[in-house]
Amino acid sequence: MKRYLLTGGSGFIGTHLMKSLLSQGHQVINLDYKPPKLKEQQDLWIELDLCDNDSMHKTIIEYNPEYVIHLAARTDLNGKSLEEYQVNTDGVTTLLNCLEKCKNLKQVIFTSSMYVCQPGYTPRDYDDYLPHTIYGRSKVITEKLIKKRNPNYIWSIIRPTSIWGPYFGEPYNQFFNIVLSKSYFHMGSKACKKTYGYIENTIYQIESLLDKSAQEVHSKVFYLGDYEPYKIEEWANEIAAIENIKIPNIPFFIFKLAGYFGDALKIIGVTFPMTSFRLQNMTTDNVFDLSQIQRLAPNLPISREVGNKKTIEWIKSQEI
Repeated sequence: MKRYLLTGGSGFIGTHLMKSLLSQGHQVINLDYKPPKLKEQQDLWIELDLCDNDSMHKTIIEYNPEYVIHLAARTDLNGKSLEEYQVNTDGVTTLLNCLEKCKNLKQVIFTSSMYVCQPGYTPRDYDDYLPHTIYGRSKVITEKLIKKRNPNYIWSIIRPTSIWGPYFGEPYNQFFNIVLSKSYFHMGSKACKKTYGYIENTIYQIESLLDKSAQEVHSKVFYLGDYEPYKIEEWANEIAAIENIKIPNIPFFIFKLAGYFGDALKIIGVTFPMTSFRLQNMTTDNVFDLSQIQRLAPNLPISREVGNKKTIEWIKSQEI
């Protein structure tokens, strides 16, 4: 049995990782300001703000973890300033300071984001950044803080791509909801290809980084996702077919008009499914090099077809 500490264990990835680690008999606690999604994880939750220096030091040092997986972050794109993403910057500094005092610490995995670079941009290396959102800028700071500190325990940085599956939230659940509500339309040649990842495959990848030799994982950055990029049109058809839905095609200019309409509504505080920003993301290829994680985690356990079925079953269970 190993002693794990998760920050952000109440989130989407954290919920699945907690479930997996507990099923293997490990000891786990979850530091998060939000309660867990699952009742069976309630007793393992400690309500905590990562920027609360005193509480963080007291809790982490007393628990004395062997392994830490840092998932906690503000991840939405709605912030107007870096100060609103303090947990991604100051919170990481607080965590780094706490971990320096943990005597039995063996390994730490820090979570960053694919948005340290804008969609469609291929970085020269893992120190090449080009964020297009304030959230992305905050995650660049996250990475730089960790790399500059270069702790003496084994550490890695992970950049999850677009991860999906049961318990996911916005924006990734929107794709399924739009397809299942028969509100999705193909945009022909404008459809793109992206790296996505089913959640159980992501958990497998994270766990594959644990207990590896320092040479394999120390101070390295890993993108996480399924190894074959998705063609959006094909994926939508697979989801629709499960529910016997047929997806129609409409001209691309209609999408552009809808994006402009969404932009106008956003100015007055009204949410609309399409904006120019979202349309740009939908039509920009965003494929990542996953060869580094594939060497350590070569055999993903869940196919996209199975993942689609599991996700739709979960969505239906939430409607009851």
